[in-house]
Amino acid sequence: MLRRETSQSYREFDDDGDDEQSQDHDKDAAYEVGGSEPNGSITTDYDSGDSGPSLAFSKACLKSVFSVLLIFIYLLLTAVAAFLAYQTINDFMEKLNSPVMSVTYKEVEYFAPPGIALYPGNAQLLSCKHHHHDYIPPIVAPGKPQESDCLMEEVTYTGPYTNLTQQALVVRGPSDVRNRELIFMQFSQNETEEDFSAISYMLFSKYSDLSRSLDKSEFMKDCERNYSMWTFSGGFRTWVKMSLVKTSGKRKESVEFRQESSVVKFNDKRPVSERTDQLFFVVFEWRDSFMQEIKQIVTANAWSSVAILCGVFMALFKSADFAKLSVKWMIKIRKRHLRNKIREMNQISSN
Repeated sequence: MLRRETSQSYREFDDDGDDEQSQDHDKDAAYEVGGSEPNGSITTDYDSGDSGPSLAFSKACLKSVFSVLLIFIYLLLTAVAAFLAYQTINDFMEKLNSPVMSVTYKEVEYFAPPGIALYPGNAQLLSCKHHHHDYIPPIVAPGKPQESDCLMEEVTYTGPYTNLTQQALVVRGPSDVRNRELIFMQFSQNETEEDFSAISYMLFSKYSDLSRSLDKSEFMKDCERNYSMWTFSGGFRTWVKMSLVKTSGKRKESVEFRQESSVVKFNDKRPVSERTDQLFFVVFEWRDSFMQEIKQIVTANAWSSVAILCGVFMALFKSADFAKLSVKWMIKIRKRHLRNKIREMNQISSN
């Protein structure tokens, strides 16, 4: 009777020990290699010989290599993302500092009448007339004053680069492009001791700017600073075809006149006694009805650059989370391997 109770108590104690071991096994069931028998006792691959430890070591080594490979991939992705962010910022700054020039042509029927500043010097203006449709009637009495229908004004000022007094004859230029309006002018100059004879002229954007200016001398001085000078020679008819170019910069706009000129020799039919005066002929006309506009366009798009950078930083954060999980996984694998090794040593020592 006593033996039966003692045996029953021993069996219950043994079952309790098996339950504790089974609970420990359930906690590490995901990390161990082996299985459980129907009676609750634990069987491992260590019981089958030397193949168990070598197989566990191979799996742990493979997992470590795989984790190192994942970290290497993370570092590679990080380097690529950093390079992409740098390249995006660099391209944006380069496009921002180097705007692209955009050229457009705008068709107009009328131009604002330009100002034609002539510097005849000793030459005398004989006539100034408006004509249309590229037609100039024959010259009736060359070298003699004739009627004029041009609006003009004389301005005296001190040159911006020298202290010499300049006297400019400013004429209101043509404006009707549809009817091919032009201005035909004649000048006469007594022969001098100079080897060459020419008259200088300058074009500026609007004749009305001079009319509205309070200080016309200062206005002409500024025009001479900002616009170019051209010349036409005596004994020829110089036909000047003008075109207007507007350039819009970051801070201000500028107006530039471009011109094409053709020169034709004047056949002087006057008597020899009247040929002592040198004759000058000049025609001013618009080349066509198109005004050229040049604008600086910044092709850098801030929104697209921000979107790319946001995508790059999101990829970096995701890669960082991925690397953190990989490191935690490596640490967990290491702890699991050490725990299995300690359990193996305990089983060997108990046996």
